[in-house]
Amino acid sequence: MSEKIPSQGLESAFLASRERLLRFLVARGAGDSAEDLLQELWIRVSNARSGPVAAPESYLFAMANRLMIDRYRTVKQAEKRDRDYSEASGGTVPGISDAPSAERQLMARQEAILVARELEKLGERPAAIFRRHRVDGLPQKQIAAEFGVSISTVESDLRRAYRALSALKESLK
Repeated sequence: MSEKIPSQGLESAFLASRERLLRFLVARGAGDSAEDLLQELWIRVSNARSGPVAAPESYLFAMANRLMIDRYRTVKQAEKRDRDYSEASGGTVPGISDAPSAERQLMARQEAILVARELEKLGERPAAIFRRHRVDGLPQKQIAAEFGVSISTVESDLRRAYRALSALKESLK
């Protein structure tokens, strides 16, 4: 069946194939980040302004595969960059503290207060879900079970938090 499907159809195909996509990502080695990759895939699908897709399910699996490859490359590049930096800088300089300056500590505290205020504006649940995911590092599935909500609710709350923090970041430039 090669029927062309608009983006709403692509979103519908995503929702219908969500569990299979998740299993695919886990089988490809995503582990705990499978839910995060699936969230990223959903964001790309829902924000896409593409035309009709002839084989939406195949398209989604190809996108998921590319996201896995991108994530793998990013991790490997970060590890190499950190290793190269450590080798080039020789590690810690004797007699000089690695701790940030008092000015940087103060700026970080002020930014943390602004972030906390921004999250509070979203409401208790979205703020708590954001903290459990980004600070505590829990996977979305576990957070959904903990809060007694669906994974799509967790994803929605995370999107709201990311949008709010992105806007805050822009305002601080």
